[in-house]
Amino acid sequence: MWSRAPDTPYILVDMAALDVVDRYVNALVETGGEARRLGQGEWGVTVRSEATGEWPLDLGIRLVDGMLRAQAHALRASDALNPWNFLHWNRQTRLVRFACTRDGDIWVHGDLPAPAVDEPSLDRLLGLIAEAALAARELERGSAALGAAPEADTRPAGAWPAI
Repeated sequence: MWSRAPDTPYILVDMAALDVVDRYVNALVETGGEARRLGQGEWGVTVRSEATGEWPLDLGIRLVDGMLRAQAHALRASDALNPWNFLHWNRQTRLVRFACTRDGDIWVHGDLPAPAVDEPSLDRLLGLIAEAALAARELERGSAALGAAPEADTRPAGAWPAI
């Protein structure tokens, strides 16, 4: 899933986007941020737990086939949240979207076409992903803090719990 076919060359537009992301990641490191190049066309950025709450937020960035994709794991699966409610949030977001794994983990994804990658658009994309992930974590904290007694369960067997 994360590998490029050996016979698929990077095109000139991809190379320009690679340079932009490299400069961005290097600037983060120079200013004390946690960022690293993982391989050709792959980077990782970590937002420290002091800024995110319980645990750090790791963002993965990958450029392949003319698209720059960034993603972050927002939440572990929890009975306190209904992952289907994130579909409603997707109707209100721009550039980024929520996804749910089979296990119920919540991820945030975003994409940019390689020709559109410049430092402001990359910063905006990563900022929106981080903001969405932190909003999901805040929702989880709010749901856990409520601790209200659950209503009578009228859901079909196997359905996700409501928020």
